[in-house]
Parts: sequence; structure tokens; C-alpha cells
Amino acid sequence: MSQIAKSVVDSYKVFIKFQRAMSDNTVEAYMRDLRTVEKYFNSNGIEYKYATLDNLQNFIADLDDIGICPRSRARIISSIKSFYKFCVSEKIINIDPTQLLKQPKLPSYLPDVLSVEEIERIISAIDLSETDKYTKLNIGHRNLAIVEMLYGSGIRVSELVNIKISNINFEENFMKIVGKGKKERLVPISESAIRALNHWLTARNVLQIKPKQEDFLFLNRRGLHMTREMVFVIIKQLTEKAGIEKRVSPHTFRHSFATHLLEHGANLRAIQQLLGHSSITTTEIYTHTSINYLRDEIMAFHPRNRDH
Repeated sequence: MSQIAKSVVDSYKVFIKFQRAMSDNTVEAYMRDLRTVEKYFNSNGIEYKYATLDNLQNFIADLDDIGICPRSRARIISSIKSFYKFCVSEKIINIDPTQLLKQPKLPSYLPDVLSVEEIERIISAIDLSETDKYTKLNIGHRNLAIVEMLYGSGIRVSELVNIKISNINFEENFMKIVGKGKKERLVPISESAIRALNHWLTARNVLQIKPKQEDFLFLNRRGLHMTREMVFVIIKQLTEKAGIEKRVSPHTFRHSFATHLLEHGANLRAIQQLLGHSSITTTEIYTHTSINYLRDEIMAFHPRNRDH
């Protein structure tokens, strides 16, 4: 039994990267999922061109058996569906076996959210005098700018590390963000974030910045733009230093940004635009995290509670 031809795999990768404008991380995930189903086909003597709905359902059932969570299974199914639609459009196969392949029911869950007080504790844990002993780069001002941008703008960590200085308007306090699918949006920057950015831009002047890296906002001590992984490490260290026991990642600041906006009366549509969600249903998850706030509002302002 033959494997999926390299020419087909390469063409599909180009298709999802450029025609569907998927991010590099999503492309890698889709290609990884394709390799996973290919291994399953090989071990079970199945030619991908002749795979049936039953074959694919058995594959998904096996994923369930080994403990792959519903959310990951859902992504794998999306990957498979995308690949077979591509094969049909390119006339590699005539019939799409994934047409009736159902997504698992995803459990509703609440995103982790930091309180305003916890955010303040993390910011207070930043040592603004901390410098790199080799380059004398002020690490503290960089870390503060990172936290202020994540919490003050709700941007994704992948968006954060790719911010260009040329895309920031310091007079009007907004920036152009290139999000998922290379969609662009304008995002306001808070006053505190602007102050932190100005300190950081002064601090980064000590660096010997590598060629073609000059326009990236956040750099490491080697003069290269920062990676997502490095931001994760910074956030983990600050969280531990602040004595917060929750599992906190850069994305937690995005959840907190949205939740705190909602709790203070921001319109859900406005939050949707700020986060870069294409669907309002994605944003609606944040309405479920505000139950304590809503209960307090009822107790304070509902007529039935005022005189009791």
C-alpha cells in the first residue's frame, strides 16, 4: 500500500498556507494530523484514495480510546476534512469520505482568568532594575511592556512577538495587528502600555540588533525578535514570583482582558473586534465567566433586593 505522494502533501501544504492563509502554527498542526492519519492507514492496509467513512470513524474511535481529548480530536477531524476537500477539488479523488464525519461534542469549559488584584501582583513582581549582565539590556522594562501589552490589548502571544514598531501609532495610541488568517485589525493601546513601551524602546537601544530584526518590537538579548516560547517562560517566572498558583500562560491575559472588559460594561461586539474573533459565538464564552459579577449586580440593583 502506497503512502500519500509527496507531491500531493506539498501541494496541500501550499494550499492551506497561502490560499487558506493559515498561520504557520496551524499549518504545522494540520500537517502533523495528516501524518497521523497516514500512519493509521499504513498500519491497517488502507489506501488513502479509497478510505471510507467507516475507516475514518474507526480512526477517530481509536483516538478516543487512547485518551485524545475531544478538542484535539475535533482539530484532527477538521484537518482530515480539509485534506479530502482539497483532494476532491484537485480531482485526486472523486468522492469525499469525510462528508458525514461528525465532530465530537466539545465540553464547555471556562477559561482561566486572573483577577485585577492578581494582575497587579504580577506587575509588582517585575523588577524594573533587572538587566542582562552581558548586554546591560533592561529586562525589567521589556517584561513590563510584554505584560502591559498582553493584558492591555488582549492580543495573542503569536501576535505579540510579531508586532512591528512601524505598525504602532504612538500619537493616537493604536497598532495594526496581523492575526489568524493574516487578517488585520486596529487595536487601541492603553496609556500604561504606551508608557511601558516608551521605556522599553529606550532600553533596547543598547542592543546590537541583527539585520532585518530592527522593526520587531520585542527582541532578546541577541538582537533577534522573541519567540512565543520565551514569552511563556517569562510569564511562568513572573507568576511564580507573584505567588499565584493558577496555571497562567500568555493566553490567560487575553481571557482576563476580555472578561474584565465585559464586567465593566463593554459591548460584546466591541470585545469581538478587539480580540479578532470572526464569530460572536467564540466571544460569548466570556459571558459565562462573569457570573459572580452578574450576581453582585442583581443583589445591588434589582428592586426586589434593595430593602432586604
